[in-house]
Amino acid sequence: MHTMTAPAVRLDAVTKIYGSGEQRVTALHEVGVDLAVGTFTAVMGPSGSGKSTFLHCAAGLDRPTSGSVRLADTELSTLSDNELTVVRRDRIGFVFQAYNLLSSLTVEDNVSLPLRLAGREIDPGWIARVAGSVGLGDHLQRRPAQLSGGQQQRVAIARALVTQPDAVFADEPTGALDTRTGRQVLELLRRIVDDSGQTVVMVTHDPVAASFADRVLFLADGRVTGVMDAPTAELVAERMTKLGAW
Repeated sequence: MHTMTAPAVRLDAVTKIYGSGEQRVTALHEVGVDLAVGTFTAVMGPSGSGKSTFLHCAAGLDRPTSGSVRLADTELSTLSDNELTVVRRDRIGFVFQAYNLLSSLTVEDNVSLPLRLAGREIDPGWIARVAGSVGLGDHLQRRPAQLSGGQQQRVAIARALVTQPDAVFADEPTGALDTRTGRQVLELLRRIVDDSGQTVVMVTHDPVAASFADRVLFLADGRVTGVMDAPTAELVAERMTKLGAW
């Protein structure tokens, strides 16, 4: 019997409610989506549509109120907080708008940090390979303050890749970068998917950024309102305008 590969990430009827009584807000409402292994998905929607909540639930940073989140073959909702911490550290990569690098550490030490936290052996050759793959091979001994914003974001991407995670989650990864540098970072994410079969999930509000993805999920009011395959910046912008997104 032919078995299909499990999706890298699967959300099934995920609902997330914050607060209670009059303050109750449903940030996600029964969201179901499969993110296939080796694909690049962009998540878009107006402010308050649930993009960040989607990212946090999918990446195990936040627990859904109801529904199920699976990372490959692991059901996250049944894990204890300690088990979830281990999964996030070893099997999920994170890239944030603000880079979140440790300023006192070199590039090499920032990249290897997830391995060190996991108590895993640090292979300098592997660190150099990962840093080289994002174009930082010559900068291993520099500190973040000696790097441009684009280079710092590359360090963050290398750090996210170093554990060979099941999925990389990027939250507005080009938000703090100029257009040209942002494009280089997006090309890098695209190449990671195409060359290494990595799975990337990116929240963005930028139609050009979304056009680098294989498909775009559109959220509005906590629900998936549409999916676009082979997106272009123009088509994405048009769809966002219909969502009243700007």
